[in-house]
Amino acid sequence: MKLLYDLAVGLMAEGIRLASTFNPKARLWVEGRRDIFRRLQEAIDPTASLIWFHAASLGEFEQGRPLIEAFRQAHPDYKILVTFYSPSGYEIRKNYPGADYIFYLPSDTPSHVRQFMKIVRPRIAVFIKYEFWVNYLLALQRAGVHTYLISAIFRPGQSFFRWYGSLMRRALRVFDELFVQNEESKRLLAGIGIQAVTVTGDTRFDRVYAIARAARELPPIARFAAGSRVLVAGSTWPPDEELLLKLIRDAESGTKFIIAPHEIEETRIRKMAAQCSGRVLRYTELQADSDLEGASVLIIDTVGILSSVYRYGRWAYIGGGFGVGIHNILEAATFGLPLAFGPRYEKFQEARELIQAGGARSISDFEGLFDWFRTMDTDPECYERSSSTCRDYVLTHKGATEQIMRRIDQEISASGAGERA
Repeated sequence: MKLLYDLAVGLMAEGIRLASTFNPKARLWVEGRRDIFRRLQEAIDPTASLIWFHAASLGEFEQGRPLIEAFRQAHPDYKILVTFYSPSGYEIRKNYPGADYIFYLPSDTPSHVRQFMKIVRPRIAVFIKYEFWVNYLLALQRAGVHTYLISAIFRPGQSFFRWYGSLMRRALRVFDELFVQNEESKRLLAGIGIQAVTVTGDTRFDRVYAIARAARELPPIARFAAGSRVLVAGSTWPPDEELLLKLIRDAESGTKFIIAPHEIEETRIRKMAAQCSGRVLRYTELQADSDLEGASVLIIDTVGILSSVYRYGRWAYIGGGFGVGIHNILEAATFGLPLAFGPRYEKFQEARELIQAGGARSISDFEGLFDWFRTMDTDPECYERSSSTCRDYVLTHKGATEQIMRRIDQEISASGAGERA
């Protein structure tokens, strides 16, 4: 089984290299790993105690960010390494000031893992939510590194719980502690003999709560939204935008729309702007004295500000639900925005719970979207119930970071993990 896994990892890396000739993301994946061991060797202080955080992409990084920052505050003597697998995480957060070193993770081949571990020599390793790289995990176990999984969520159909999942089950047993989001995950893990499991919830709640408290002022958006009812559509894809364009045409005057596409492509933005009724603005073209007269649609054609944009909304539509799954709904919920999203939300516990509680609605077509929008717009009591449900949901679920930090602190104190071997 291990030989098949190593072969699959090697073939996957080779496939990405071949794709890099025509795919920009694959090109970044390859170029970001060029000379990576030399760069790691030159960057990392071999005498320092080091904690390694791994995130698959941007969403997982933001999920783990509260723990990274809490650890920095509690243990300033440690160096912090953050690795990413995906370009969409690394390219956006490669200058994050909360870490000492930020790199792509070399592919999980035995030779790469040996080189990585020889250079990095972590004392503690934290994997965020998922990405169970078998060779890395087994190497951490052999080296006696305290290893944790945070904000994890497990479902019955995953390979760990299948007859063919023995290698992945072996990888899970490496973790000193698995901090999971819900009781179902703990029950599933107990069923395969994994007992070092603690239900702490999701560190994303701590992150979005902190975002809401420190949300940036965005004066151009504040001017655009002033005195209007604003729907913020975040992380949208073309199927979402098709419905939103109809809603823009049918909505009453006085309603404004802010659309933040998940991927910023010039041709797509131009096409969307051309299909909108009325005047359309682009965030990157706004100036302090820009004329906003007659504009009802603002397209966010940059990255990194969506979490602060939600503060200017009255409702929020979250994209991705007509594709692989919805994007982050908590960043909008923490501001008390009633939520709508497409039908593919089943994998997201917070979406299921907010639907059940009345804070969110799943829609499958334009009629559903329009009915939700009209209800939230014309029924004040319904709106207030939905709004307070979303806001309270975040408040009552925060605190996972503190629980995880207590466990890590205990381990450091008990074992002297801060001392270099």
